[in-house]
Amino acid sequence: MIIANYIAYVLTIIGCLNWGLVGIFDFNLVSWICMGYRNGWAIAIYVLIMLAAIWLIISPIISRGMLDLGCPYKKEMQQKNGK
Repeated sequence: MIIANYIAYVLTIIGCLNWGLVGIFDFNLVSWICMGYRNGWAIAIYVLIMLAAIWLIISPIISRGMLDLGCPYKKEMQQKNGK
């Protein structure tokens, strides 16, 4: 689950950077890389970014309120909070 969280973060950051570039410079990075807005590769990237964002929304629900990123202090924090 930790690996899935990291992959979701990276994909979401790519999506955010792409939207930032579209908003500021009217430059779509995904379309430029895939050489077209509506081809199979671009659609696949957009769908992966969407799934990553959905995963980051539901992951804390699955893990009881915490997004697990492999924090080494997690056990200490849980002991302090009485969990």
